[in-house]
Amino acid sequence: MAWKYVGGAAALLTILLGGLAVATNGEPDRSAALAEYRRPTAIPFPEDNAYRAAKAELGRSLFFEPVLSRDGDRTCATCHIPGLDWTDSNPRAPRNDGGFMDFRTPTLLNVAWIDTIYGWDGKFNGLEAVARTPLTAPGNMNMPPEEMVRRLSADPKYVAAFKNAFPEPAPDGNPVTETRIEQALATFQRLIVSGRAPFDRWVEGDARAVGAAAKRGFDLFNGKANCAACHSGWNFTDGSFHDVGVGKDGAIGRGRFFPKSTALRYAFKTPTLRNVARRPPYMHDGSLATLSDVIDLYDRGGIDRPSRSRDIRPLRLTAQEKADLIAFMETLNDDGADGPAYQPIGTEPPRP
Repeated sequence: MAWKYVGGAAALLTILLGGLAVATNGEPDRSAALAEYRRPTAIPFPEDNAYRAAKAELGRSLFFEPVLSRDGDRTCATCHIPGLDWTDSNPRAPRNDGGFMDFRTPTLLNVAWIDTIYGWDGKFNGLEAVARTPLTAPGNMNMPPEEMVRRLSADPKYVAAFKNAFPEPAPDGNPVTETRIEQALATFQRLIVSGRAPFDRWVEGDARAVGAAAKRGFDLFNGKANCAACHSGWNFTDGSFHDVGVGKDGAIGRGRFFPKSTALRYAFKTPTLRNVARRPPYMHDGSLATLSDVIDLYDRGGIDRPSRSRDIRPLRLTAQEKADLIAFMETLNDDGADGPAYQPIGTEPPRP
């Protein structure tokens, strides 16, 4: 991390601190580092599924619509619960037969900023494609696409909503199509944005927004602990896949699609850290119950194996340093239910 040099009395303090530059108030000058985490000013939408208010409202309705499941007993919100930061509290997502799926339910927070590949192992190519598997999977909503279209087409309110959301003529005259269902759901999901947190207020210049322990944790996050190597940017994720040395359940992550790649074996998607302190359990398999468990994993360097990321190594953190890291991550919690997904849709694209 680059630190700004400050002359005069602060220069003497810099020498005493072993070269760490400080601002005039005695604090390290973190302005350059904080600038890397500034919130965006607009939600991105792809050109081939541009924002339209009616489409977002249709997607909102479909997200909570039990008709989209074969037995009418599940919705997207069954696993992606708004009041639980758009995930659930299970180590692994529940199936409709009482069992559990392979992975933890990922949060939908800030999915608009994720690269085109989604899912813990990257099996979804684009957000529009994400809905297809949960809707049709036998263990989930178990809905054949043609039956899903038939049910919605039989409801005059949905037919009108699809016409309003997609004014372009439909190929066969029916405004309800599988592709449009996916596009509407994706449009709504791009509105699921984490709210401003104490950390954001600190980034914007309020030095009192976070405490001293959290500030030390931020320095560790970007320094000794090296968390920022993967949890980068305002959304605290590089959107990529890494083996962080966790899991012995047989799941091989991204290596499922690249079996010859050593680096991608056991590599899973880097999750956002927004609201992370409210979203236990952790990791792709929900195997770690607390943030303390997560930090302990990274502190010991996880499982030493050929695929383990080069950024993962024993850290030798002190108890105080571990506590400071947790204090920092707690500043990423917003104030609760807020943001575009909770607000009435207007005619202009909503902002985060």
